Amino acid sequence: MPEHDLIVIGASAGGVEAVSKLVAGLPPNLPAAVCVVVHLRPYSESHLASVLERAGSLPVLAAKQDMPLRRGTIYVAVPDLHLLVSRGDVEPTLRLVRGPRENRSRPAIDPLFRSAALAYGPRVIGVILSGALDDGTAGLWTVKDRGGIAVVQDPHDAAVPSMPASALAEVEVDHVTTAERIGALLGRLAREPAAPQPSEAELGRRGDATDQLDRELGIVAMDDEYHQSAERYGEPSRFSCPECGGVLWDVTGQGPVRFRCEVGHAHSAASLAEAQTESIEAAMWAALRALEDRMELSRRRAATARSNGLRRLAEQVAVEEQAAQQHAAAIRSLLRLNGRSGIRPKPSPGEDTAHRPERAASNRPEAERGTGGELDPVDDSLGTDTRAF
Repeated sequence: MPEHDLIVIGASAGGVEAVSKLVAGLPPNLPAAVCVVVHLRPYSESHLASVLERAGSLPVLAAKQDMPLRRGTIYVAVPDLHLLVSRGDVEPTLRLVRGPRENRSRPAIDPLFRSAALAYGPRVIGVILSGALDDGTAGLWTVKDRGGIAVVQDPHDAAVPSMPASALAEVEVDHVTTAERIGALLGRLAREPAAPQPSEAELGRRGDATDQLDRELGIVAMDDEYHQSAERYGEPSRFSCPECGGVLWDVTGQGPVRFRCEVGHAHSAASLAEAQTESIEAAMWAALRALEDRMELSRRRAATARSNGLRRLAEQVAVEEQAAQQHAAAIRSLLRLNGRSGIRPKPSPGEDTAHRPERAASNRPEAERGTGGELDPVDDSLGTDTRAF
């Protein structure tokens, strides 16, 4: 029976340290190719390949278009390009595409994992390491759904636990351990026989049919035949795409909640919520600026009216200024709210606080922690994206 000859790894904030520890533990005779996606800033040079090569004994290459996959070699995604695994006519190869961003990232983890699951089926091992939000959860679900193995870093071992915690919440994970132990674990799992792939009928019932997965990857790769087709899958939702404003289609199936728009931008539930939070905050700041402008204009109009003896107009404009002041104060109060911090706002006069929970921050799900823009402890020269997505 075939072994597990492809390992795909995804990480984000805090992930370079975790990937380095993993690579250090990989055996020099690893019988599998390894593909790594770490969220990268789009326009900065990445030195991740050289960092990982110093960390372990295996050769590490920056991925290139049509590069064949070789066992015992690590391939690293490059900035601003999704890394995909292509089945190829003769042998599996790598494909680099500047397709629509997924979970507001490019490269993103989900496209790599889905393409690996389509090309290798149950021979894939998927690994999720430290990172914010939940990129990689849906991709790991696909790996597992098509018979592969799911491995997740222990959230307590991760610098930013959101991605590992999300994967644990949504996927039937096979192994959970520290980053230092994952390398040796992968060396053992790679030599184990792969399980048979579920039937196409079963995959279809779970919303993971091969033709649907192939279509999704075609959209990610910007293949014209998929973008020109009017055929869509999923159900239209009430949500709009934060990237382009188009309708988001619910493509959840039986896996984690996720959406994709007409042109291909994809969003997990957490990344969509993060984008909505940013849009709401931007709208409130714009409203506050407009109200403060109105207050200043009202003061000038009132002063002009008083100097011209127009008492009634001055009073009317003064009322408009007071209303703007009250509206601005209300928006400032809303802007001071921060659900991530767990810091409660001061209660309004007369507000009943008897039913408020004593502590908010400690009750937050672990999968939601680490979404406040934590910095990757690795130096910025690596080109890693330290933003929380």
